[in-house]
Amino acid sequence: MSERSEKEKFAVLIDGDNAQASLLPQILAEVSKAGLITIKRIYGDWTTTQMNSWKDSLHKHAIQPMQQFRNTVGKNATDSAMIIDAMDILHSNDVDGFCIVSSDSDYTRLATRIREEGLFVIGVGEKKTPEAFRNACNQFIYCENLAVTREPTKKPTEKPKKEEKVDTPDPLPLLMQGFEMAAKEEEWVHLASMGSALRQLDPAFDSRTYNHPKLQSLIKDYPNTFALKLDKSKKPPVLYVALKSHDSTN
Repeated sequence: MSERSEKEKFAVLIDGDNAQASLLPQILAEVSKAGLITIKRIYGDWTTTQMNSWKDSLHKHAIQPMQQFRNTVGKNATDSAMIIDAMDILHSNDVDGFCIVSSDSDYTRLATRIREEGLFVIGVGEKKTPEAFRNACNQFIYCENLAVTREPTKKPTEKPKKEEKVDTPDPLPLLMQGFEMAAKEEEWVHLASMGSALRQLDPAFDSRTYNHPKLQSLIKDYPNTFALKLDKSKKPPVLYVALKSHDSTN
């Protein structure tokens, strides 16, 4: 996302029924790395207690609440209202990209339609988000990678909760694919180009998923596979990556 121009304008649309209010500052910070947020809207039925967790954030972050009554039981009116608004914004040509905050697969077609118009789509949702929606976005950010971890205060008699294990696959095969995609005929590849290739292969790729803040530190986990070098002659310095077998010159 750091490669995207700061001048590009983004609309952030939040499914209030299907997102976490506590992560709002982190979500906005992530989108701000991609560009300027000009539209911020959150959708839901504000007459229900479910939306109470969002109310403190509205004025603080200048977010426009969009009321959508649940007229029919079993139908998600919030989805429909958000999709209609997104299409109106799309055809107004006022933004260069969208951020859709939800873990709901109902937004898969919306993300695809926005991308068909050449706009950049960022998705934000939990790891349980269906693959179809994740892959419909240019980039997908897991809420779990944005959460600020805090040690819970426990009573002496309180038993620790059993953590749910998340099976995280080894990223090396994907890293190799990303390198090969970016390298073409080159031995040394700009690290940022490799990052872009990885997001094309998997929009949900994020080094934080593997407990690394940056792609550079993740690659350092594989010293027998990859080599890194910093070109200080450029301003600012540029980091390059190569396969270890290509590291014949330092």
